[in-house]
Amino acid sequence: MTASRAHRHGPSPSLARDVHSDVHPGVLAADGHGPVGRIRPGETPMTPSVPANRTHLLRTTVPAHPSRASGVRTMVAEYLKGLGLTPEYVDNAVLATGELFANAIRHGTPGPGLTITVTIECTPRDLRVTVADRSSALPCPRTPDGAEESGRGLAIVAALADDWGIAPPEPGTTGKRVWFALALQGAR
Repeated sequence: MTASRAHRHGPSPSLARDVHSDVHPGVLAADGHGPVGRIRPGETPMTPSVPANRTHLLRTTVPAHPSRASGVRTMVAEYLKGLGLTPEYVDNAVLATGELFANAIRHGTPGPGLTITVTIECTPRDLRVTVADRSSALPCPRTPDGAEESGRGLAIVAALADDWGIAPPEPGTTGKRVWFALALQGAR
C-alpha cells in the first residue's frame, strides 16, 4: 500500500468500541527512564492466557523528548510479546511505532513540557497503534533523495502496516493522532 492511498482512508473506528477491553495506562518510572505499565486497582496483569475475544489496551503518555524513544520501543515490544504475538509482528509494530514517535517529536510537538501519548489496541484480528501529539500540523509523506538522512518515516510505516492514517485529537484536546494497523492473521 502506498502512503498516499493509506493516508486517504482517514480515521478508522477504534478497535476497543465493540468488545470488552483491559485498560492498562502507562506512567513514567520513578527514575524517569521510560514508560512502565501501571495496573489499576482490581485489575490483573495481562498474560497470553487472557481470553482471545477481548481487546487489550495500553496507553502511556511520555515527555515529547528524543530520550524517551527507546523506552517507548521497549514498552511496545514487551507488551506485544506478553500478548503472544510472533516476533515478526512485534518487530514491525516496534519499528512503525518508533517512526511515528520520532515524527511526533520532530514535527508535531514543539515546546518544552509537552507530551506524546502512545496507545496500543489489540484484538484477536487487529493491532492498532496510535501516537497523539499536541500539534495540528498534519504529516506530509514525501520522497527524500538518496542523500537525505530523514524523511522516510511515513514510507516505512506504510510499508510495514496494512493501513495507516490521521485522526483528529481526542475530544477536548488539541493536536492530532497518527495511527497504523496490522492484521493479525497467524500472529500468535
